Amino acid sequence: MVNPSYEPLYVTYLVYFNRDRDYFECHEVLEELWLKLDRDPVYKGLLQIAVGLYHFRNGNYRGGYMMLDSAVHRLEHAASHALGINMAKLVDEARACARQLAEAVMEGSEELQRQPPVYRDLTIEIVEPGLRQAVEKASSSVPVNIPQQRGPRRGEKHEQRQQALEASIRRRQAAGSLRSATVETKDAP
Repeated sequence: MVNPSYEPLYVTYLVYFNRDRDYFECHEVLEELWLKLDRDPVYKGLLQIAVGLYHFRNGNYRGGYMMLDSAVHRLEHAASHALGINMAKLVDEARACARQLAEAVMEGSEELQRQPPVYRDLTIEIVEPGLRQAVEKASSSVPVNIPQQRGPRRGEKHEQRQQALEASIRRRQAAGSLRSATVETKDAP
């Protein structure tokens, strides 16, 4: 199996997360990898951190809390340096954000309007030198999304990635049915 920490989509996620703070695009690229890797829970947790920050930044405090809390539960048992990043630090910071949002939501909407929780971006600390180099190299070729998407709509890049993913699935399915047909033909009397 390929080292997942060097998967191009994972590297791109890290570029969008740390360089651009573009959490919508983080979700788009990591969702593709998550599906490709049979819905790996660690990637799901990383995806949820991006979605949680996206909601938090856009004033959806309940949605931000739900995503960040779910991410913490998925990632808190991962190795402290899983996937070449300081996972323990990221989980602690996501937990602090979730706690802040939970307190704000419990205070009620009137208090939220008067004094909303203070938003801050998170940074994923890359601890594996090879991964750090891959992210630095990719940073020059991954385009910056200006302006960032602030609304819940999927862009052209997502549609292109989705079409490529669907084509890949169809090719694998066709290859599987071709193999099945070959086996059935060989077994025929």
